[in-house]
Amino acid sequence: MSKRLAETSKLVDKNKLYSLDEAINLVKQTAKAKFDETVEIHIRLGVDPKQSDQSVRGTVTLPNGIGKTRKVVVIARGEKQKEAQASGADEFGAEDLIEKISKGWIDFDVLVATPDTMKDLSKLGKVLGPKGLMPNPKSGTVTFDIAQAVKELKLGRVEYKNDSYGIIHCPVGKASFAQDKLLANTKTLLEAVIKAKPSTTKGQYLKSISISSTMGPGIKLDTTQKF
Repeated sequence: MSKRLAETSKLVDKNKLYSLDEAINLVKQTAKAKFDETVEIHIRLGVDPKQSDQSVRGTVTLPNGIGKTRKVVVIARGEKQKEAQASGADEFGAEDLIEKISKGWIDFDVLVATPDTMKDLSKLGKVLGPKGLMPNPKSGTVTFDIAQAVKELKLGRVEYKNDSYGIIHCPVGKASFAQDKLLANTKTLLEAVIKAKPSTTKGQYLKSISISSTMGPGIKLDTTQKF
């Protein structure tokens, strides 16, 4: 444990379950790195990740963004390219852009595609898949509504998805954000995850929740509180 982490950890009672407001206040106090740390939430769900009908996945637009300007690229044809340009996409194209990506270009954060281009784009699964960049209908990145998708992604739309252990890891902003902005973002995400509870899930849904900054200690939340 680094000296900085050892010092900040003293501020956190490992045996206490904090309210969301208390936890966010502590996150800001323990974010002592020389850069603006990302604040992340980690939610362990009472789901069986091996069962496809218990998968928890969706997207939500955080009201205050995530503190990062995303580079959004669009694969589309015809009028949809004009829509991409008008909505603020950083780059757009069709076959030309697919070829560029096939040669190793992945200088973007999110790739959006219209359904009619997916047949050609699917050939790049080995390039985009491992990077988590392949467009997917469930994440809202395969759509004909290009303007809405680009706008939301630029504003701060995030995707949440449980991993193979049934845990969701998701950013909710930066440590420099005001307390109320981090609180609003975190509540918005938690409400979305709670709403996405699979009907086949039995027992306790929110098993544990912790929040932390990039270099800070984890702070456990009281899962019985109303979010």
